[in-house]
Amino acid sequence: MTEKIAVLGAGSWGSILAGVLDENKNEVWLWTNKESQAKELNENHTNEHYIPGHKYSETIKATTNLKEAVDGASAVLFVVPTKVIRLVAQQLVEVLKELGQKPLIIHASKGLELGSHKRISEVIEEEIPSEYCKDVVVLSGPSHAEEVARKDITLITAACENLDSAKKVQSLFMNDYLRIYTNKDVIGVETGAAFKNVIAIGAGALHGLGYGDDAKAALMTRGLAEISRLGVAFGADPLTFIGLSGVGDLIVTCTSVHSRNWRAGNQLGKGKALDEVIQDMGMVIEGINTCKAAYELAQQKNIEMPITEAIYNVLYNGKDIKDEISLLMQREGKEEIK
Repeated sequence: MTEKIAVLGAGSWGSILAGVLDENKNEVWLWTNKESQAKELNENHTNEHYIPGHKYSETIKATTNLKEAVDGASAVLFVVPTKVIRLVAQQLVEVLKELGQKPLIIHASKGLELGSHKRISEVIEEEIPSEYCKDVVVLSGPSHAEEVARKDITLITAACENLDSAKKVQSLFMNDYLRIYTNKDVIGVETGAAFKNVIAIGAGALHGLGYGDDAKAALMTRGLAEISRLGVAFGADPLTFIGLSGVGDLIVTCTSVHSRNWRAGNQLGKGKALDEVIQDMGMVIEGINTCKAAYELAQQKNIEMPITEAIYNVLYNGKDIKDEISLLMQREGKEEIK
């Protein structure tokens, strides 16, 4: 049965997920706050700033009118930058009150709210009360919009404490090239999704500095140890971090030129200033803000996260990358599994 789905956010991932939902025979409305982008999608069926050369389905409808996008939608998918999640949720709840609707809320964004350090599902649940929301489901895992656009095989996770809601999202998105698994561990899935971006900046920096595969494998492995250590402290299931939204997402983000966080780190490793890197990217680099959140959470919980601390020092304290690597390598010897 055809369902209307509203996708909030017409960046690379939002627009490509809209394409998946459209291909799966749903009525898809794509909301953006940019008139020029909506016009381009509706008239040319392209989104050149985000996915150059890709042609979108002519049946996807783009709009800057949030009420128009949401009216009659059984599900609303958030794919906006973390820093505006709360604002968009506030706007959405006013529309839902006016329409008297109670859709399933899905989010496919990755990060933590700056300042509060809250996970995205926590922010959404704070702003959208249960009378206007059936459930909140997290959609996350190793995925690049560019590869899903060309229908490469991709496997990701739908996470919700209510497995029926996760299964609903699974049925909405799954097809011949996109496979969805369900998971009840929302904390673990969101933690892995957010913090892998920090490690990806480090992986990019190693590449930019000319280090080889041994160094990158070491960084990813010990980085995963840090991610799981912090996640478990907040109640995550440790097994989640060896799954798609843990090690899977970490691998793809730390090894691909499609990753903005990896590209940012690569430029830093080559000697570019952070401000210049941010300006050159032209899109949100979630790992920069998430690194600050991870560092502060580790301090609060007294959790040892030396790689995260080193990346924080480079991003926020102006420390030299090579010096931070030397300090990491000169740390006191420790047991690996502890």
